[in-house]
Amino acid sequence: MNWRKSSASSDDSACVELAALGSSVLVRDSRDHSAGVIALRPAQWNALVDAVRGGDLDLV
Repeated sequence: MNWRKSSASSDDSACVELAALGSSVLVRDSRDHSAGVIALRPAQWNALVDAVRGGDLDLV
């Protein structure tokens, strides 16, 4: 499986890594692979991306 993270990410950043598995998008912590993986269906992935882009998940 090929995991990838954003090319804009630096080595000391807290990031997530992504991989495709069938029609699912797998997401894991780039620093702590032992923390587990979540599998998202396409609609869930799209909703997450929309929420991030819309600022809905920003901590205030």
